[in-house]
Amino acid sequence: MTKRSRQDAILEIIREDRIGSQEAMREVLQERGIAVTQATLSRDIRDLKLVKVQGADGQPYYTLPEEWENTPPLERLLPTLFLSAEGAGNLLVVKTLTGGAQAVGLGIDWEEWPEVLGTIAGDDTILLILRDAEEVPQVVERIHRIAGRR
Repeated sequence: MTKRSRQDAILEIIREDRIGSQEAMREVLQERGIAVTQATLSRDIRDLKLVKVQGADGQPYYTLPEEWENTPPLERLLPTLFLSAEGAGNLLVVKTLTGGAQAVGLGIDWEEWPEVLGTIAGDDTILLILRDAEEVPQVVERIHRIAGRR
């Protein structure tokens, strides 16, 4: 099973039921034929940015932050919204179709790319501040690949 498939199963589970612990999540995955170690499950929960909230009954359960639930992944946004990317020093300017910058910027923020210190998004332009100027070509290549341009 791929990491993506396993994480998709985790998301499906938390949308269907209130799961309050990693052990309970592991058991539900096991029932679905997905064997996972506690360490892997812990990484998946972190990667998916799941949060534990307290229900009205006082019992905690895993869920997605509301804004993440409503943010399409970059794989869906970039192919339709991306226009160009150009760097200068450790800054990268990404151009999108009008109105697309906020969604793409939020998608990049949620990806938590290690090279990116932060983003500032306008209407059709996103400024990515990178840790190092040498990382600009790698980030441009990643954006092009996700957008289906290479």
